[in-house]
Amino acid sequence: MRLNRRFLVPALLMAVASVGATPPDLSDAMTKLPPAAHAQLQRQAQQWAAWSPPQRADYSRRAAEWDALPRSERDAIRERYQAWRALPAQEQVRIQVAAAQLSTMPAEQQRAWRAQFDALDRSERRGWLLGPTLGSDYAMLQPLLAQVPEQEHAALMQALRTMTPQQRKDLGVLAQRTPPTGREALRRGLLAASADGRGDWLWQQMQH
Repeated sequence: MRLNRRFLVPALLMAVASVGATPPDLSDAMTKLPPAAHAQLQRQAQQWAAWSPPQRADYSRRAAEWDALPRSERDAIRERYQAWRALPAQEQVRIQVAAAQLSTMPAEQQRAWRAQFDALDRSERRGWLLGPTLGSDYAMLQPLLAQVPEQEHAALMQALRTMTPQQRKDLGVLAQRTPPTGREALRRGLLAASADGRGDWLWQQMQH
């Protein structure tokens, strides 16, 4: 039995309350979860047990509204949420300040900016999920960012964010002129260079 983890907590608790024990299918699902997910589920169960009936009803309503959304919209929301959590705190603050400023602008200007953003290529729109520092450079860096192994992603983002705008511009030139077969080596060379040595590394690469 495949269970939606969102509803496993309330389903489990209601079953326990009604029959006094965990049904075999739910118990089996619990034991098969990874340790981190199992611990998270237990914390959620404790939270659910502490909620009042109105709080549980509100949660169930919001859960139903979420599941009623098209799959593509849910995936987009998850992607934006994960991207937000990955941003450095200072970039989150910059975005919050910009959002507050945008909310004070005339509705017509807000619609115009939204239309301008929606008109961008899908790849460019997704690039802005990397935040204000890297969003504006995404178009030129995109060849380097495509198909990055998961274990290298965080280190690459950190390296890019600590580079100067000119260094990212030079790296973008390198990324654009490097054939697909050489981009992995370029990326790993960047990660191998120290923060203080990236300027010299970029200069050497530009001379080739």
